[in-house]
Amino acid sequence: MKLGTVSNRKILKQTALLLLCGVAGWYLKGKLTPSIPFGAGGSNETYVLIQELETADISNKQSYIGHVEAIKSVNLIPQVSGYVEKVLFQEGSYVEQGDILFIIEQKRYLANLELRKAELESAKANLVRAERDFKRQAQLSKQNYASKATFDTAESTYLQAKAAVSQAEANLDLAEIDLGYTEIKAPISGYIGKALVTEGNYVSSSAQNLARIVQTNPIRVAFSVSDKEYLNTKLFNQQNGENAIRSEIVLPNGKVIENHFKSRFTDNEINSDTATIAVYAEYRNDENLLIPGNYVDVKIGPKDSQEVLLVPQSAIAQDEHGNYVMVVNNNIAEQRRVTLGDAIGAKQIVKTGLTLNDKVIIQGLQKVTNGAKVKAQLVTGEKASPAEGTNTPASSAADITPETIVEDNHPVAPAIQASEVDINSPIINNETLLDEAQTPEEK
Repeated sequence: MKLGTVSNRKILKQTALLLLCGVAGWYLKGKLTPSIPFGAGGSNETYVLIQELETADISNKQSYIGHVEAIKSVNLIPQVSGYVEKVLFQEGSYVEQGDILFIIEQKRYLANLELRKAELESAKANLVRAERDFKRQAQLSKQNYASKATFDTAESTYLQAKAAVSQAEANLDLAEIDLGYTEIKAPISGYIGKALVTEGNYVSSSAQNLARIVQTNPIRVAFSVSDKEYLNTKLFNQQNGENAIRSEIVLPNGKVIENHFKSRFTDNEINSDTATIAVYAEYRNDENLLIPGNYVDVKIGPKDSQEVLLVPQSAIAQDEHGNYVMVVNNNIAEQRRVTLGDAIGAKQIVKTGLTLNDKVIIQGLQKVTNGAKVKAQLVTGEKASPAEGTNTPASSAADITPETIVEDNHPVAPAIQASEVDINSPIINNETLLDEAQTPEEK
């Protein structure tokens, strides 16, 4: 009897614990289940996410890696030696052709110029004397009053005097040229870089670089194409004209510049090692975004683009009649039958059935029917915003990304913070509770 009593007591105790666990479970369910706002349970509106359509150009374009080159570039190298007296430009500025950039010490070259002028005057004076003597000896020689040797000497002196004048004139020209070289001018228009010498430095002729100027507008982009692509492009130009080609330049930061070739030429032979030929394209560079030495992506294709509509694949559904999507218009879901094309990433080309202004449902598609009233949130890039005409409850105003599940943001089902649930509670862990309630003898 004692054994039976112990057994009954054990059964009663376990039954009581099970009942306590059941009551605790119902209590926790009531606490963890959020209350439904008044009137929400009777609403027939479904919460969905919608997204606008995008367009893409699917015309056949070839992409190449191009190297930006300056069409004209000049290193400023002194032609005379001397100390730098002045630097007349701002580093990194735009200079015009003919602007004076450096001035080298001019005193010595001015003095040399005056010396050459004096030498020229002396040579001219000697020429006048030699010319008169020659004419006199020529007259006396005709009258047989002067010997032949005297006449020959006078003639030789006259010719030497003429040569001395020519030599003096040439020396004067060289002196003027050297003086002109003391003013170093910009031979081309373009942007000048850093001044490699400053005032007071001694420079030697043809021995060092003073600065560098590069022309940036127009500018040239060099890239290589395969022999097959070159022949196809050449045939395309013959059939449609060179104006039928459009090019785009993608800068390193992703900015796209649409630009037509101003002029271009190709190398005179194909590289036998790579089976490619170099192409040099000249572009306008009004905004100075193309920088010499930079690498860019060059996309070349037909001038006329082929724009298509893209719909997210998550918005596409299928039934026995074919493919369709659901669009939202004035908070009413409408079914649209669509004809699809190729897939581009996570999107699908839609040929017919939609327009660019349509907004398609990308989440909650299976919960709506044609003509049903919905409450929609518009996904725009990183976040979702309420669609026009939609009264979104405050509890669903949190940021929603395109990957967000609609149910997680439903106004009547807010997310529960994990900190509100104690996973170590003995009430939740029934086995722990039972183990603690049992005595060592009962175990």
